[in-house]
Amino acid sequence: MDILNKIIIDKKREVTLKKSIIPTSQLEASVLFNGRTNSMSKLLRNSLSGIIAEHKRRSPSKLVINNIHSVEDVVLGYQNSGACGISVLTDGKYFGGSLDDLLLAKASVTIPLLRKEFIVDDYQLLEAKAHGADAILLIAAVLTREEIKHLSEFAQSLALEVLLEVHNQEDLEKSIMPSLDMIGVNNRNLKNFEVSLNYSKELANQIPNDFVKVSESGISSVEAVKELQKYGYQGFLIGEHFMKTDNPGREASDFINKTIVC
Repeated sequence: MDILNKIIIDKKREVTLKKSIIPTSQLEASVLFNGRTNSMSKLLRNSLSGIIAEHKRRSPSKLVINNIHSVEDVVLGYQNSGACGISVLTDGKYFGGSLDDLLLAKASVTIPLLRKEFIVDDYQLLEAKAHGADAILLIAAVLTREEIKHLSEFAQSLALEVLLEVHNQEDLEKSIMPSLDMIGVNNRNLKNFEVSLNYSKELANQIPNDFVKVSESGISSVEAVKELQKYGYQGFLIGEHFMKTDNPGREASDFINKTIVC
């Protein structure tokens, strides 16, 4: 069994357990649940850099990336760097994240927040809204077209934007629908963790311009961003490159400044 399938099996079990403890009514009663959300897609369309900076402690492929810096320090550094938005990993078992990380990020910054999670159930969208997310990630590889449609439309009803992640043409063909805001191409194969920017380049022309094009993972240089911009990408999700440094915010600032002036 590959790691992605293992994560999804564990995630479905986790969601079932959470549902038995915290009812949806409790999530809907959250102070943040009826708050206004900020549009990440609009900021990306109007940005010169398009950087979505990620808070990420560890991953199955890299193990520990950064367990030193607090959520508050990292996300404030990202906001001050000029990032368009922040991706917050909330998976605990494989990435060391939590919904508390999302809540702390919400309390610390004003730019849009993406809940980066393996979403398989409506319940997780209610969690996202109750903890301050402005956007959510859906991964085409683990969802059917019907599930993508249902979850993306439910997200829209909660005023959450949707970033739909694809990895190949099959993912893309089954996923394109009006209830999406952004389509991201993951340059990392989630089954074997190989990374190549060619995944983004090969799919670029097949993504309609109605959606903001986002390239995810494996981006570690300004040159890569500039190259992908030529293919119509307006968003660039970068986490490990920033998080593995002593000062993620400063690294993001240097990166963004070079992206804008180059």
